[in-house]
Amino acid sequence: MLSTRPRVGAHDTGPLIRSKNGFWLAIPTAAAGKSSRGGRISPGEWERRSGLRLRFVYRRTGPSLLVAEGRLNTHGRAVASRSKTGRGVITVPIFLLVPQVKLPKRLDLARDAGRAQDVLPSSIVAHWVADKQ
Repeated sequence: MLSTRPRVGAHDTGPLIRSKNGFWLAIPTAAAGKSSRGGRISPGEWERRSGLRLRFVYRRTGPSLLVAEGRLNTHGRAVASRSKTGRGVITVPIFLLVPQVKLPKRLDLARDAGRAQDVLPSSIVAHWVADKQ
């Protein structure tokens, strides 16, 4: 059985996420699409599936980018252009690259536990008295 404790703790503390190798975290845009497994797609998987090469674009302000030269299909995903003349080819940002991400704190377990402790005795007494009558 998988433990849910680390996930709940992450939502309670708002952790800082860094990449494994210390370089960049690749955050897919809508033009990247989904992974074949249904989750987030990685840059390597995107290159294999689309047949296009990703190009690194450094930006001093804001996140750096991995972009591809292609066109957007009707679903808003970047695909290779079938035109021989290059008509409709644009530079599409596929991934945002950031060194780290700070997740927002979504839960306050101490506050919620305190509220539950305050309500619990009166709830027990109310149900106990109702059952006796």
